[in-house]
Amino acid sequence: MARIIRVELVPTKQNLRAVSGVLSGALVWGLIWYPYRMLQETGISGALATLITFLLAMLFAVAWLPRLLRELPAIGWWGALLVLSAGGANFGYVLAMLHGDVMRVLLLFYLAPLWTILLSYWLLGEKLNRYGYVVIALSVGGAITMLWRPQHGWPLPQNLSEWIGLSAGLSFALSNVVSRRARHMSVKAKSFSVWLGTAVLTLPLLWYQGGALQQLTGISATHWLVLAILGGVMCAVSYAVQYGVTHLPANRAMLLFLFELVVAAVSSYFLAGEEMQPRDWIGAALIVSASLLSGKLYSTRNVG
Repeated sequence: MARIIRVELVPTKQNLRAVSGVLSGALVWGLIWYPYRMLQETGISGALATLITFLLAMLFAVAWLPRLLRELPAIGWWGALLVLSAGGANFGYVLAMLHGDVMRVLLLFYLAPLWTILLSYWLLGEKLNRYGYVVIALSVGGAITMLWRPQHGWPLPQNLSEWIGLSAGLSFALSNVVSRRARHMSVKAKSFSVWLGTAVLTLPLLWYQGGALQQLTGISATHWLVLAILGGVMCAVSYAVQYGVTHLPANRAMLLFLFELVVAAVSSYFLAGEEMQPRDWIGAALIVSASLLSGKLYSTRNVG
């Protein structure tokens, strides 16, 4: 017998909290490049700073541990997939940005909305209506407008770093879809899975780079304070984001995540003196418009 999956907006207050949670993640990730850049200039690599940040986030949430241990037997394959996909997204993003062309890596990473369409259909039964496809095209068009440069060629991977950037975007899309699918997991367990996956997968990169011990011994008290603040922020915002992706349709959440590009462009203008070109304003306008129009993306789907 066929059953009908209807994707609807959640109640107003919960919807507002969920949207705010995802946008808080976009805001933080659009700004966090600045303290990471400052730390790297002092000799703390991006990989080490990422590892410390996520380990501290886990430490700040240690009070959750008893509940997480009780949940562990029921987490199952979806929980393991969330650890791997979220960790792969964060780890791959850092690795690709360190070794690849930044603009091309970003462009390949932010093809994620396209993967979300497929993954959310297969795993969640979320089917876009015609209006939804237009809004997705609007958002991806905004990202391409902001990131693509004629001299870079078509957004197809041309080396290992770019393949990693593309796979990180696919992992990002998968992690958001899996988080929504794994309704048996608490938001706390999902947040902890993100931190654990990122920390575990970052370790091989640190081993490959070498010199982590020397970097650790050279971190000053001031920089430890900066890292602690980043860990606290990551702890809070990861919880907010996981709440958001749990309660929002996957494609809508991904559209809201693209707001990170707008934040990054504006913050780079004010914090680093990087000029915003007309294409940046046009792309930002397209992304913001898509975010505002993201409330009615879905139709009803019959599932046999």
